[in-house]
Amino acid sequence: MPRKRSISLRCPICRKPVKSSDSEFPFCSERCRLIDLGKWASGEYVISSPLHDTSDAASGGGGEEPDENE
Repeated sequence: MPRKRSISLRCPICRKPVKSSDSEFPFCSERCRLIDLGKWASGEYVISSPLHDTSDAASGGGGEEPDENE
């Protein structure tokens, strides 16, 4: 009979092994979860490049002026 698989990763803060079935997943504890939250709040984690909205480019410019005859 096949065993139920459980993903085992490491806590991103302290690197301890954490199972996906743990209540604090992906962290090993509430302490590590709060440390991670503090890093986001302080700006230590940042997105490296700005996000660009591609919907404007796909619509054909959209900056055309309306025709005066209409």
